[in-house]
Amino acid sequence: MATFSAPAAVVTLQSRFDFDRTAELVTQALTSRGMTIFADIDQAAAAAKAGTTLRPTRLILFGNPKGGTPVMQANPHAALELPLKIVIWQDAQEPVCVDYLDPGALLAERYGIDPALTGAFRQVAQLLEQTVQ
Repeated sequence: MATFSAPAAVVTLQSRFDFDRTAELVTQALTSRGMTIFADIDQAAAAAKAGTTLRPTRLILFGNPKGGTPVMQANPHAALELPLKIVIWQDAQEPVCVDYLDPGALLAERYGIDPALTGAFRQVAQLLEQTVQ
């Protein structure tokens, strides 16, 4: 797999599915668990409209107000990290990747959010792992 640098908070999962199937399975898994898909941005299509090219890349913004609201009540600046985001991408013939930031660690480190408020975010990580691996 090509090597790209990323901050330590970025978790990368390799999918066993092709790009389109991975995106379909991820969005289905999220919505089946009560998550709302706020945006599904095809960044490769946007690049094509701008006259340039980008590897297959989709940015998905999702969340559940039941989980995010208490975090934003604890620190309004934490709203900059919500809703949660994942990016699905593929580079040439490499495996499809699903990247996300570890929200619990990020919110605790950057915003001083009590880990008790971010426990449900671990379920999202588990869901993503079960879905693509």
